[in-house]
Amino acid sequence: MAEKKVNKGGYFIATGRRKKSIARVRLCSGSGKFEINGRSVEDYLQRDTLIVVARQPLTITGTADKYDVFVNVIGGGISGQAGAVGHGIARALVKVSETYRKELKDAGLLTRDPRMKERKKYGLKKARKAPQFSKR
Repeated sequence: MAEKKVNKGGYFIATGRRKKSIARVRLCSGSGKFEINGRSVEDYLQRDTLIVVARQPLTITGTADKYDVFVNVIGGGISGQAGAVGHGIARALVKVSETYRKELKDAGLLTRDPRMKERKKYGLKKARKAPQFSKR
Protein backbone atom coordinates (compact mmCIF):
# COMPACT_ATOMS: atom_id res chain seq x y z
CA MET A 1 0.00 0.00 0.00
CA ALA A 2 1.13 3.57 -0.59
CA GLU A 3 2.50 5.46 2.35
CA LYS A 4 0.61 8.40 3.83
CA LYS A 5 1.44 11.79 2.36
CA VAL A 6 1.74 14.37 5.11
CA ASN A 7 3.04 17.85 4.35
CA LYS A 8 5.59 19.66 6.49
CA GLY A 9 2.71 21.42 8.23
CA GLY A 10 1.31 18.04 9.36
CA TYR A 11 -1.91 18.17 7.35
CA PHE A 12 -3.53 16.08 4.64
CA ILE A 13 -4.51 17.64 1.29
CA ALA A 14 -7.24 16.46 -1.07
CA THR A 15 -9.31 17.85 -3.94
CA GLY A 16 -13.08 17.54 -4.27
CA ARG A 17 -15.18 18.34 -7.33
CA ARG A 18 -18.89 18.79 -8.08
CA LYS A 19 -20.42 20.44 -11.17
CA LYS A 20 -18.08 23.40 -11.90
CA SER A 21 -16.79 23.71 -8.32
CA ILE A 22 -13.32 22.69 -7.16
CA ALA A 23 -12.50 22.46 -3.45
CA ARG A 24 -8.95 22.17 -2.08
CA VAL A 25 -9.20 20.69 1.41
CA ARG A 26 -6.57 20.73 4.17
CA LEU A 27 -7.24 18.42 7.10
CA CYS A 28 -5.14 18.68 10.27
CA SER A 29 -5.59 17.35 13.77
CA GLY A 30 -7.37 19.78 16.03
CA SER A 31 -10.62 20.56 17.79
CA GLY A 32 -13.18 20.63 14.97
CA LYS A 33 -12.68 24.08 13.41
CA PHE A 34 -14.25 24.29 9.93
CA GLU A 35 -13.45 27.19 7.57
CA ILE A 36 -14.37 27.72 3.92
CA ASN A 37 -12.56 30.56 2.14
CA GLY A 38 -11.57 32.07 5.49
CA ARG A 39 -15.14 32.13 6.85
CA SER A 40 -16.94 29.70 9.14
CA VAL A 41 -18.98 27.00 7.41
CA GLU A 42 -22.26 28.37 8.82
CA ASP A 43 -21.43 31.87 7.59
CA TYR A 44 -20.35 30.72 4.11
CA LEU A 45 -22.98 28.08 3.22
CA GLN A 46 -25.88 29.58 5.24
CA ARG A 47 -28.41 26.80 4.44
CA ASP A 48 -28.66 23.90 6.90
CA THR A 49 -28.97 21.30 4.13
CA LEU A 50 -25.72 22.46 2.52
CA ILE A 51 -23.92 22.45 5.87
CA VAL A 52 -25.04 18.84 6.41
CA VAL A 53 -23.73 17.90 2.92
CA ALA A 54 -20.36 19.49 3.63
CA ARG A 55 -19.99 17.87 7.09
CA GLN A 56 -21.36 14.45 6.10
CA PRO A 57 -17.98 12.64 5.79
CA LEU A 58 -16.95 13.84 9.25
CA THR A 59 -20.22 12.77 10.89
CA ILE A 60 -20.21 9.34 9.21
CA THR A 61 -16.68 8.58 10.38
CA GLY A 62 -17.22 10.20 13.80
CA THR A 63 -14.26 12.55 13.39
CA ALA A 64 -16.05 15.92 13.54
CA ASP A 65 -14.19 17.03 16.67
CA LYS A 66 -10.82 15.40 15.88
CA TYR A 67 -9.78 17.40 12.81
CA ASP A 68 -9.68 21.03 11.74
CA VAL A 69 -10.82 21.58 8.15
CA PHE A 70 -9.62 24.46 5.97
CA VAL A 71 -11.08 24.70 2.47
CA ASN A 72 -10.48 26.93 -0.54
CA VAL A 73 -13.32 26.52 -3.02
CA ILE A 74 -13.79 28.21 -6.40
CA GLY A 75 -16.30 28.06 -9.25
CA GLY A 76 -19.92 27.07 -9.57
CA GLY A 77 -22.75 27.90 -7.22
CA ILE A 78 -23.16 27.39 -3.52
CA SER A 79 -24.77 23.93 -3.88
CA GLY A 80 -21.98 22.62 -6.09
CA GLN A 81 -19.41 24.07 -3.73
CA ALA A 82 -20.96 22.25 -0.75
CA GLY A 83 -20.81 18.97 -2.67
CA ALA A 84 -17.19 19.61 -3.66
CA VAL A 85 -16.25 20.31 -0.03
CA GLY A 86 -17.84 17.03 1.11
CA HIS A 87 -16.06 15.09 -1.65
CA GLY A 88 -12.71 16.66 -0.74
CA ILE A 89 -13.10 15.94 2.97
CA ALA A 90 -13.95 12.30 2.22
CA ARG A 91 -10.82 11.94 0.09
CA ALA A 92 -8.67 13.57 2.78
CA LEU A 93 -10.05 11.24 5.47
CA VAL A 94 -9.07 8.22 3.37
CA LYS A 95 -5.52 9.63 3.22
CA VAL A 96 -5.58 9.91 7.02
CA SER A 97 -6.63 6.30 7.52
CA GLU A 98 -7.68 3.53 5.12
CA THR A 99 -10.14 2.24 7.77
CA TYR A 100 -12.53 5.07 6.84
CA ARG A 101 -12.70 3.95 3.19
CA LYS A 102 -15.46 1.34 3.61
CA GLU A 103 -17.80 3.67 5.53
CA LEU A 104 -17.31 6.52 3.06
CA LYS A 105 -17.57 4.25 0.02
CA ASP A 106 -20.84 2.70 1.29
CA ALA A 107 -22.27 6.20 1.76
CA GLY A 108 -21.20 7.10 -1.79
CA LEU A 109 -18.99 10.00 -0.73
CA LEU A 110 -15.82 8.91 -2.54
CA THR A 111 -17.47 8.84 -5.96
CA ARG A 112 -17.41 12.10 -7.90
CA ASP A 113 -20.91 13.06 -9.00
CA PRO A 114 -20.64 13.13 -12.82
CA ARG A 115 -23.75 15.21 -13.49
CA MET A 116 -22.90 18.43 -15.32
CA LYS A 117 -24.90 21.15 -17.05
CA GLU A 118 -25.77 20.16 -20.59
CA ARG A 119 -24.46 22.48 -23.31
CA LYS A 120 -26.75 24.76 -25.30
CA LYS A 121 -27.41 23.69 -28.90
CA TYR A 122 -27.77 26.10 -31.79
CA GLY A 123 -31.33 26.79 -32.93
CA LEU A 124 -32.62 26.15 -29.41
CA LYS A 125 -33.16 28.55 -26.52
CA LYS A 126 -31.45 26.31 -23.95
CA ALA A 127 -30.04 22.78 -24.05
CA ARG A 128 -33.40 21.25 -25.01
CA LYS A 129 -35.98 24.04 -25.00
CA ALA A 130 -37.07 24.83 -28.56
CA PRO A 131 -38.73 28.05 -29.74
CA GLN A 132 -42.50 27.93 -30.02
CA PHE A 133 -43.68 26.27 -33.25
CA SER A 134 -45.76 28.43 -35.58
CA LYS A 135 -47.66 26.81 -38.42
CA ARG A 136 -48.27 30.11 -40.29
